[in-house]
Amino acid sequence: MKFRLTLGAVAFFTATQVLGQSLNLNGAGSRQVLGGPHPTERAPSGTATGGSGSLLPASTARPSRQEGRNVNGCPGEMVRVNAFCIDRFEVATVDKQTQEPLSPYYPPNRLQLERSYNLWQIQAKVSGEPSARTMPLPDLPEWQRANPFSPQAVSRKGAVPQGYMTFYAAQEACENAEKRLCSKKEWTLACKGEKNTLFPYGAKFERAACNVFHYYHPAFLLHGSSAIGHTDPRLNLVLEQGKQPVLATTGSYTECASAWGKDRVYDMVGNLDEWVADGAFLGGFYARGTTKGCEAEVTNHSPRYYDYSTGTRCCKDAK
Repeated sequence: MKFRLTLGAVAFFTATQVLGQSLNLNGAGSRQVLGGPHPTERAPSGTATGGSGSLLPASTARPSRQEGRNVNGCPGEMVRVNAFCIDRFEVATVDKQTQEPLSPYYPPNRLQLERSYNLWQIQAKVSGEPSARTMPLPDLPEWQRANPFSPQAVSRKGAVPQGYMTFYAAQEACENAEKRLCSKKEWTLACKGEKNTLFPYGAKFERAACNVFHYYHPAFLLHGSSAIGHTDPRLNLVLEQGKQPVLATTGSYTECASAWGKDRVYDMVGNLDEWVADGAFLGGFYARGTTKGCEAEVTNHSPRYYDYSTGTRCCKDAK
């Protein structure tokens, strides 16, 4: 039997009970919340692993040669929507200068990354239930810790999308890719598809169609409350019921696609909230209890706000 975990549910279930239901159990009876990278990924060639065995996903690596080629007045990784283009998938990030992949589990900003990494090196060992404290931080490339970088948006299928983005980081990533943030009007139009429905797949909410409205909140599982620990780099790697990470790779939910001609825009509802040029983030993320679909919107955070759930995708004027 499944339960949707909300703050109200805390009175009925202890964190230990919930962890026992949702985290992997090994033969010794201790709990694990991380088994390495996303199950669909392999380590990039030459990628170093830490003691956790976690890896940077190959899918967040350098842009392919197909990206940037114009199709129907838009770059190949984008979909034409009337007079503008929109990324087919939520963005991953690379460093603009070196094209090295940035970790999707840390802020794509040098100062914020250093602050977060140092904080959670300590906090992860003392926060939450003892079973949750055994979950290691995801690996962070040494070069990313040691050098300045500037995020560039990359949109491709099978990537772990970049979380922990402020409005300014999202804007920078799109501009470095010679794109821009979408306006709220553009984003909503693209999400509803040519049939102008509330959800990418149709008019009525279907729970399993998109990665949204999860029963489990990763912050509750790790910290005993869904209201704290939102910069924890481990959150998007928590396994729901011991199976898949709560954050899906791009395009995994094939029904969650907005149709434009023969093309599709994926994951505009769920997976990550997406910053737009109006300063809001739209669409809901995987644990947000919303059934508003393409009209789901959060407006009460400053442009400097970021957490595990905030990402983006980019737009561009069609040629």
